[in-house]
Amino acid sequence: VQLQASGGGLVQPGGSLRLSCVASGRIYIINDMGWYRQAPGKERELVATISRGGSTNYADSAKGRFTISRDNGKKTLYLQMNSLKPEDTAVYYCHAQVKGHALSSAVDYWGKGTQVTVSS
Repeated sequence: VQLQASGGGLVQPGGSLRLSCVASGRIYIINDMGWYRQAPGKERELVATISRGGSTNYADSAKGRFTISRDNGKKTLYLQMNSLKPEDTAVYYCHAQVKGHALSSAVDYWGKGTQVTVSS
């Protein structure tokens, strides 16, 4: 299973970006998915998660500015980021809990990350 994230880049404060993450490979079902980020010199932290049924959870720093969503048919996860701040600068990683077949346990997979830089 591979997770390919895209959509990062350089944006000015107050701007917007939309991240995408496509899952591919031997996938029976994807359970929870999420976005995490890691800034230089800091630990990786949760940004937002979403269940297969669409229940969401956000870090306080993301509430009101970021929206997580997914398209189960396309095996794709999204993160719409608005009102971006310099402190949002980080590498953003997508995460997915994937079952390879009906009787297997879910396994955690991570994408390689996409850089988001918020700067004027």
